[in-house]
Amino acid sequence: MRIIGGSRRGRKISGWEEAGIRPMRDFVRTSLFNILADLVSEANFLDLFCGTGSVGLEALSRGASSAVFVDRAPGACKIIRHNLDMLGFLEQGQVEEADFAVGIDRLQQRGQSFDLAFVGPPYGKGLADASLHRLGEGRLLLPAAIVICEVRKGTEIAPSYGRLQVIDQRTYGDNVLFFHRLEEELTLTPFG
Repeated sequence: MRIIGGSRRGRKISGWEEAGIRPMRDFVRTSLFNILADLVSEANFLDLFCGTGSVGLEALSRGASSAVFVDRAPGACKIIRHNLDMLGFLEQGQVEEADFAVGIDRLQQRGQSFDLAFVGPPYGKGLADASLHRLGEGRLLLPAAIVICEVRKGTEIAPSYGRLQVIDQRTYGDNVLFFHRLEEELTLTPFG
């Protein structure tokens, strides 16, 4: 596995061979970051169900100001810490060893918020829906934030989750990327 673009382009990163961990394929990651383009620079990036951390590491290489990696597997978190050190991103990267819901709660309690979030849950466990519902509350996202969710082709994704609205989707083989934007809260003003 390697970093595809940015300041660490071509640098190898360590992977983690464990049942259920599927790093994003290079061509899908390339397409994702070509779509995001200038949105990554200076962004606060969340990599939820980060697994190998390849997406968040790519974001840092492409100029994200920070990245938070959330995964419940101790082995994955250890590898991500190693990669952050090896790539010189220890100051910009934060690893949360926690289930996604606990991780989201911790980040909210600390007042952290994000411009971009990537959600790459294990397939077939209903975790895409659950995590999008939590993110759709909007408390962890900055105005007009973009959330990208990777699912297996054929997985049902609702057109909206709270304040998150689907704005695009792209299919790459058996992978589908759904792009969501955080919509502004509607505020009602009394008639005067």
